Amino acid sequence: MTLLSQLAALLAIVSTGIVYGTDAFCALVQRSALARVDDATLTTVMGNLHGVADRRMPVPGILGVIAAGAAAVTAAVAGRTAGALTAAAAFLLLVIWVLLYLRISAPINRRLTAAANAHETPADVRAWQQDWDRVIVPRAVLQGLAILALGVSLIS
Repeated sequence: MTLLSQLAALLAIVSTGIVYGTDAFCALVQRSALARVDDATLTTVMGNLHGVADRRMPVPGILGVIAAGAAAVTAAVAGRTAGALTAAAAFLLLVIWVLLYLRISAPINRRLTAAANAHETPADVRAWQQDWDRVIVPRAVLQGLAILALGVSLIS
């Protein structure tokens, strides 16, 4: 059961790492770069980016959450209390990330995608992007902390 818990934690680390890397890039690079483009470019680029990402990114995101939960449960069954608690902490951090994404980011993504598909530039697109940017650092921090917790669960 210990090996199963460790494999689940590794799968969670790899899957969550994909989402973490994306969010960290957005927080560190994308925000500043987008501040330098006009509103039409912002709409087109981000609308198309979200259109693709919202179809592809759920796979590693969901897999990471499920694997973190499985790592917590299997570590508990194996009697690895510290490993179970740290994997459970990672699972909780990832659930909070999902809620933040679903509540704030996803609705903005859908609006930007619809605007890009319609070849429209909404008058308030910059405000939409600022609302999206407002949660990208917390999203990246949640993902990073989850990966750290999962790493600790491997050695606990």
